[in-house]
Amino acid sequence: TTQKPPELVYDDGWMRTIRVTDMKFQWIRMDTSGTVKLPERFDVEKSAYVRFIDFVEGRDHRMRAGILSLVPADEGAVESRIRGTDGDELVTYSEIAAAQGKSFEEKVQWFHETCAQLCVEWNEGHMRMNVRREFLLHDSMEAVMSLSRKDLRKVWRFEFIGEAGIDAGGLAREWFQLVTQEIFNPDNGLWLASSVNQMCMDINPASELSHPEDHLVYFRFLGRVLGKGLFDQQLVSSHMVRHYYKHLLGWPITFDDLQLVDEDIFKSCKTLQSMDDVECLYLDFTVTEDTMMGVKKEIELVKNGADIDVTNDNLPEYLECRLKYWMVGRVRPQLTELLLGFFDVIPEPLLTVFDFQELELVMCGMPTIDMDDWKAQTEYSGHYEDEGEDHQVVQWFWEVVSDVFDMEYKARLLQFVTGTSGVPARGFSVLQGNDGNIRLFTIHGLDVEQCLYPRAHTCFNRIDLPKYSTKEELEEKIRVAVNVTGFDIE
Repeated sequence: TTQKPPELVYDDGWMRTIRVTDMKFQWIRMDTSGTVKLPERFDVEKSAYVRFIDFVEGRDHRMRAGILSLVPADEGAVESRIRGTDGDELVTYSEIAAAQGKSFEEKVQWFHETCAQLCVEWNEGHMRMNVRREFLLHDSMEAVMSLSRKDLRKVWRFEFIGEAGIDAGGLAREWFQLVTQEIFNPDNGLWLASSVNQMCMDINPASELSHPEDHLVYFRFLGRVLGKGLFDQQLVSSHMVRHYYKHLLGWPITFDDLQLVDEDIFKSCKTLQSMDDVECLYLDFTVTEDTMMGVKKEIELVKNGADIDVTNDNLPEYLECRLKYWMVGRVRPQLTELLLGFFDVIPEPLLTVFDFQELELVMCGMPTIDMDDWKAQTEYSGHYEDEGEDHQVVQWFWEVVSDVFDMEYKARLLQFVTGTSGVPARGFSVLQGNDGNIRLFTIHGLDVEQCLYPRAHTCFNRIDLPKYSTKEELEEKIRVAVNVTGFDIE
C-alpha cells in the first residue's frame, strides 16, 4: 500500500507533499482553509524559492555538470525513489515516506542503514587513499577528484605516507576532521567566517583570488568530502551558514534567510518597503561589491540593470533580485560545484527525511554542552532582569533544559536561539553576535499576551521567553518552537 508522507511544515504554511502526476516530492503552501494562492509578484512575507540544478553531461565522464538557479518553491520537485544503474528500485517511495515520520534518532539510523545498502561491496573494489600529512589538502584533492561516482560509494582506507598505522576507522575519522578543518580555514581563502555568526562559515565570493587555477575544483572536492562523510557516518569540523543546509536539502528559501547572511542589508531592504518614494534614493538594479584588492565592483542584478531605476512600482522585483543574489548569485559558481560534489555521493531523495537543522546535527555531530557554563554565561532582560536566575520561570527553563531535554533538544534549542548548534571552543563566555562582539546567551522575559510561543533573535543570541504559569506549559511551548525549523511563531 502507498503510504501518505508526513507533512513537513513551516509555520508559515510551506509543506512538502507528493505530486500524484509523477510521484515526486514538491512544496505547496497551505493554511487552515487549504492550498494558498501564491502571489504573482514577489512578496517578502509569502514568496519562497528552492534551488534547482539542471544536470548535464560534463566534459569528464567521472562527474556531472549542472546549472544552478532559484525557482519558486512550488515548482521545485525531488524524486521520491532511488534507482540503481540497472533501473531497478533500490529505495521505494513508501520506504522514504515512512522514514519521514520517524524520530530524529530513527531517521539517522534509517539513513545510515540505507547508505550501507548503497555502498559498493568490498569484494567489488575498495579505495586506498595515500596522502602526505604535510601536503594533506593537495594530495587529498588529487585523490578524491580522480574517482568516479561509483568509487565514491566504495569503502575508503587511509594511509598517511611515512607513518605506521592500519586504518580501522581512526585514520578515516582523523582525515575527515583535518581536511574539512583546513579547507574551511579562512586563511585558505575559500571560506570566510559569517559576518552574522562567527561560528558559521560562508563561501568567499572572491575565492578565485586565493586559488586562481583551481578554486572551483576545491569546492567540488569539498562537496564530495561532505557527501562521503555523511554517507560513511564521519563528522566534519565546521558549521556552514544556515541557507547552505537548505540548499543541500532543497528546502524553501525566504526573505528572512537574508537576516542570517547580512543583517544590515536585510534591514535596509525592509526599510525600502515602508518608504513613500524610493526613487529619492536613486537606486538601480545593481549591487556594489568590495573586492579583496580594495576595488569596488558594480554587478548588475538583471540585464542592463544599471539603466533601470528602482521605483515603488518595481520594488518587489528589486527585492526579489537582491534576495536571489545573496542566496545564490553572489557565489553561484562555487555553490554549484559544492552541490554537484555532494550529489556525486548522496542520492537527493534520501535527504528528504531531514530538515535543515537535523542535517547540520548529522553532519557536524551533537555539540558538547557544558550546562554549568551555559547557565553561568547567560544574561537576563525584560521581566527577568531584576531576579535573573532566581525568577520562577527561569528556574523552570533551566530545569527543563538540564534535566528533561536530551542532547538532541539541547542542540536544537541552541540552533533556535543562536542559528547554529556549534559551541565556541572557549565556551559560552565568547558567544558572538552578528556584529562580531560578545553577545551572551540572553533570556528576555515578557507577558504571554505579547507572544504565545518563545521567539528567537539569532543576531543577538536572545530568546524571548513568556512568563508561563506552569513548568509543563513552558516545556511544551519550547518544544513546539524549536521544532518549527527556523521560523518564529506569531
